[in-house]
Amino acid sequence: MKFVIYCRDKAGHTALRTENRAAHLAYAKQINDRILCGGPLLSPDGTEMIGSLLVIEFDSLQAAQDWAKNDPYAQAGLFDSVEITPWRQGLPVENVGV
Repeated sequence: MKFVIYCRDKAGHTALRTENRAAHLAYAKQINDRILCGGPLLSPDGTEMIGSLLVIEFDSLQAAQDWAKNDPYAQAGLFDSVEITPWRQGLPVENVGV
């Protein structure tokens, strides 16, 4: 099953994100074959990273929650909030059975 992991950074924690970025990317790379897409959320002017959004395949919600809580960003205390929601792809139409 696919899950959306939507994380918002704590305000003023850009340095903490930068310090932990390499570890976060290495952690994500371990399951690279299950990541459909992902990347940073940006401030309205596009100049600052303010969170993360990932769509990843896991066997269960618990597996998604466990992965998210062990992300180096989460371990460092970067996130103000984390939402994990099951997701089904609907677009583009070419990628789903209609």
